[in-house]
Amino acid sequence: MSIETAVDSYLRHVSIERGLAANTVAAYRRDLVIYADWLSFSGLDDLRGVSSAHISEFVRFLGTREEAPLTASSVARILSSVRGFHRFLLEESVVETDVAYDTKPPKLGSRLPKAISIEQVNALLAATDGDEVQQLRDKALLELLYATGARVSEVVTLNVDDVLEEDVVRLTGKGSKQRIVPLGSFARAAIDSYLVRARPLLSVRGSATPALFLGMRGARVSRQNAWLIIKAAAERAELTVEVSPHTLRHSFATHLLAGGADVRVVQELLGHSSVATTQIYTLVTADTLRDMYTTAHPRAR
Repeated sequence: MSIETAVDSYLRHVSIERGLAANTVAAYRRDLVIYADWLSFSGLDDLRGVSSAHISEFVRFLGTREEAPLTASSVARILSSVRGFHRFLLEESVVETDVAYDTKPPKLGSRLPKAISIEQVNALLAATDGDEVQQLRDKALLELLYATGARVSEVVTLNVDDVLEEDVVRLTGKGSKQRIVPLGSFARAAIDSYLVRARPLLSVRGSATPALFLGMRGARVSRQNAWLIIKAAAERAELTVEVSPHTLRHSFATHLLAGGADVRVVQELLGHSSVATTQIYTLVTADTLRDMYTTAHPRAR
C-alpha cells in the first residue's frame, strides 16, 4: 500500500467510522500531507520501512526547519495526527509495529485560555444594538455564543429547529455528539427578535435553508463570517484586546466558574470529554483571585 493510499484510507476511517467533523478531518489531512512529503524527501516510500528513529527525526525537523519552524503546540498537534495514523496502520495489519507509539511531543508551556471581563463582554454585545436586520442577526449570534459557550463551528451549523421551546439549544459537537445547553433570557430574547424581525427578510434573498443564522445574501453564515462579525463588534466597542469566537467560549467558562459553578457542570456545557480540559479554566479564576488579593489586602505584599 502506498503512503498516499494509506493516508486516504485513514481519513476515510476517521470520517466515516469515527464520525469526526469535516474540519477535524481536513486538519488531519494537512498534517499527514506534511508527514508524507517528509517521508518522500527522506527516501521512504514503504511504510514498513519507517522506524521510531524516523518519527523522532520528523519531530526535530518540524521544530528546526529553515522555512517557518513550528511552535511546540503545532509540532504536538502534527505528531498526534501521525500517531493516530500509525495506530491505524497497525490495526489494519499494514505494519507489524506501531513505531510512533513511544514518541513524545515537545513540552508545551502553560498557556491559559484568554478570557475577557464581564464589562468587556457587555460592551461587545452592546456594539450590536439596533433594529436593522444585520444588527438583529449579529446580536443574536453573539448572545448565543456567550450564553452557551458553543464553538463557532457548532453555532454556524445550527438549524432553526435546534432552538427548542424549553429555552434550550441543541448543539452538535465533536464526533457528532449532541448536548442540550440552556439559553439565558438575554440570548433567548435576541434570538426571538432575530427570528421574527430579521431572518424572514434574509431568507427570501437566498435558496431555502434550515440554517439558523443567515448572511446578507440568504446563505448560511460561515465560520469566517462569524469571525468577521465579532471582529467588527469588537472594533465598535473599542476593545483593546483581541477578540475571537473562542474568546467568548473561554469567557463563558471562566465567568461561570468564577460565579461558583461546579466544574463538572461546566464540562457538560462545554462538551468536553474530560474534566481535565475544563479544569484549565480554574487556573484562570485562581489567577484573578490572586491578583485581587495582592492588590487589596494590606499585608499581601
